[in-house]
Amino acid sequence: MDTFAGRLDGGWKWWEAAIEEAQEGRWVRDAVERQVIKDIGAATNPLHGGRMAPFTGDPWHVRIGRIANWAGVLRLAARSGGWVLQPVAGRRPPHPAGMAELLSGIYAVGEQGEVWMRQLLKGELPPEDEIAKAEGFLTGPGSIEDLELFFYD
Repeated sequence: MDTFAGRLDGGWKWWEAAIEEAQEGRWVRDAVERQVIKDIGAATNPLHGGRMAPFTGDPWHVRIGRIANWAGVLRLAARSGGWVLQPVAGRRPPHPAGMAELLSGIYAVGEQGEVWMRQLLKGELPPEDEIAKAEGFLTGPGSIEDLELFFYD
């Protein structure tokens, strides 16, 4: 089930599980987790100028690069806090969910961007609708770009 659809569905489920834990007060981020979330936001600034996804007017390498950028940032974030990224496609998030599950959910989509970038470098274009869905997951109102707004701590 390691398809884009599986990654995206799993990404949302794992993200939602972690956010629910935080909003219900069962996961209260510590100082390191708060700083890591801020650093992720700074490192993944999509530079879209306030435009809404999908970014169909941008070149393919820019669109895919924005998505793929998340993978490297999340690997570094996970290493910095000692969290282990897990595959999410077709899997239920463990309970309680916290930082590792949050990062894993987002990583699934960013890692797909890396797959698409390798394909693009070979001259293969990924499905436009999948790129648009990944952009919508990562940027815009209610997306990962607004991650900090989902925490009340």
